[in-house]
Amino acid sequence: MTLAPAAPRAAADTHCPYCALQCAMTLTPAAAVPVGEPSVAVEGRDFPTNRGGLCKKGWTSTVLLDSADRIAEPMRRAADGTFSPVSWGDALDDIADRLRRSRAEHGADSVGVFGGGGLTNEKAYQLGKFARIALATSRIDYNGRFCMSSAAAAGNRAFGVDRGLPFPLTDLGAAETILVLGSNVAETMPPFIAHLENARAAGGLVVVDPRRTATVRLTENGGGTHLQPTPGSDLVLLLGLTHIVIAEKLVDERYLRERTTGFDALARSVGAWWPQRVQSVTGVPVHQLREVARRLASGRGSYILTGRGVEQHVDGTDTATAAINLALVLGLPGTPHSGYGTLTGQGNGQGGREHGQKADQLPGYRKIVDPAARAHVAGVWGVDPGDLPGAGLPAVELLNSLGQPGGVRSLLVHGSNVVVSAPNVTRVRAGLAALDLLVVCDFFFSETASLADYVLPVTQWAEEEGTMTSLEGRVIRRRKALDAPSGVRNELWIMHELARRLDSPGVFSENPAEVFDELARASEGGLADYSGIDYALLDSGAAVYWPYPVGSTGTPRLFQTAFAHPDGLARIVPVSPRPAPEPLNTPGSLTLITGRLLEHYQSGAQTRRVPELNDAKPHARAEMHPTTAASLGVADGDLVELSNRRGSVRARALVAATIRPDTVFLPFHFAGTECANLLTQDATDPVSGMPEFKTTAVLVRAVREEVTA
Repeated sequence: MTLAPAAPRAAADTHCPYCALQCAMTLTPAAAVPVGEPSVAVEGRDFPTNRGGLCKKGWTSTVLLDSADRIAEPMRRAADGTFSPVSWGDALDDIADRLRRSRAEHGADSVGVFGGGGLTNEKAYQLGKFARIALATSRIDYNGRFCMSSAAAAGNRAFGVDRGLPFPLTDLGAAETILVLGSNVAETMPPFIAHLENARAAGGLVVVDPRRTATVRLTENGGGTHLQPTPGSDLVLLLGLTHIVIAEKLVDERYLRERTTGFDALARSVGAWWPQRVQSVTGVPVHQLREVARRLASGRGSYILTGRGVEQHVDGTDTATAAINLALVLGLPGTPHSGYGTLTGQGNGQGGREHGQKADQLPGYRKIVDPAARAHVAGVWGVDPGDLPGAGLPAVELLNSLGQPGGVRSLLVHGSNVVVSAPNVTRVRAGLAALDLLVVCDFFFSETASLADYVLPVTQWAEEEGTMTSLEGRVIRRRKALDAPSGVRNELWIMHELARRLDSPGVFSENPAEVFDELARASEGGLADYSGIDYALLDSGAAVYWPYPVGSTGTPRLFQTAFAHPDGLARIVPVSPRPAPEPLNTPGSLTLITGRLLEHYQSGAQTRRVPELNDAKPHARAEMHPTTAASLGVADGDLVELSNRRGSVRARALVAATIRPDTVFLPFHFAGTECANLLTQDATDPVSGMPEFKTTAVLVRAVREEVTA
């Protein structure tokens, strides 16, 4: 249908809808727009994280507000698979009836909810509340399980709290050494690299990656060092660096004595990882290992930063823990001019993991099994603590239960495209097809929405008010620049209407400021305490970092005097490698790694609809080394097939000496036969529930194409 023109509003200072850097921007709606031009102009705004800069995705972010693909009214699937419009009243009445029937016939846990790390704090909070008191189900989790769960688990285990960067991003500007593990920030959040300039100038940027990425290229010409380990060997690399720091007496003994516990066990555990052995496993030369260890211990401002490349593994929690252990023996966390952090990816990947979307969580980063936490939150919600469900299933287990006996039979999806983003998507697609009811809230017919019984059109970022929490734990305002099309609704309204139809206890406000005030009360006393924050404070321009209890001025820097464990000490937890869930490096196979492209974001459901971005990278390319390509009889641009027992992917070859010969790379933004997650496995980390995205054994072959005359 044709979208009704939205009413223009005054210019709005807000933030980019994409990654967790949350670059500041100003949106100015235009009263008259030339055909083909966006109806809202974007201007970069000065802010500590982006300093006025934006990446390609930010500059083109308003294009989607006018997209012809936009869903502008509720859509219902017919028996023949086609969709037709339906009124909001009819859609919500039928959805509520079917949810009520599923609960009556199969139990409350037959209904599941799958959220997203891009939802505002208000939506994420209310979604968790809706699941637990309107639906009375424990079956809620979100796509952040695929992003930050291992880093979060490691942070909680070591520090007693999980905030991605426990310091303002600008602190990196004074560092002379920065170790970046498994993150290609130059492409995933380009304005970030300005904060690396001092370390580059000092020759101290160290990047760990099996590929020579744009971030790795920043180490060239004296900027630093590239460590290029075999895929999946990051844990061994970190154990080896820690071994050198201890063996060469580079540890901060006073820090270890006064601020940590567990060092002796760590020292014993890393004894087996001497430099030559580490080189034999990782491929990283001994001299580089020693140089990096000594550089980190130099005392001239050192930071260790981790990303998904080292965390999206079945041992991701242990690998992140090994990075933390290295930081602790060096005395970095909580000290001036040094530290440890993890780079949150999704726009609200930090706030989205704090207030109740996770299977085991209540607002304020409380544990749902904690009686005191249950009592506090139940009091805010106006329900009996005994009526709250217990812990549910992490994302992979939740998705694997779809349509199974005793599993989820009705699923509500908010802000996620699991048909592209989940591991082993063939199994996920089969589970979705087996459901009695699938409801998806989205802007477009994503690959997941295309399988739904109902698709409910929701507001985009520039059409709503709310808050986000950036990668540095700073709470910021999202502001409305224009009205949504008349048939579109906000998820807060949808939850309000469904809760009313389900005769839910509690209050489900449609007003984001009211929801945030309730979130603040629910979080009070928790690790992620927002109780001293309100919209007025945020609108004043104050830099607001959590925890921010009532009466405080917030916490830009954590751990300056103590860690969040009861005794104030950080926990050093020895970890060790374990066998991969599937054999790697078998004869004839390559190791598939997956990752991002500059032009695209997450599942690509949005960026593949932006012409400028999609024209630049319209398809997945399988990156492989020239030696590997030659052995396969493949030239650049040839069609190749990657396959294993789960499925197969076809893509054009990108032949370049930027990758190890034993490795092949696919971006994960594409759908159909180019979907990398047709190949990835759904084995998970036993602590975090993170699936194994980054090391998958595949066979690669050239595909003969028919030449037509």
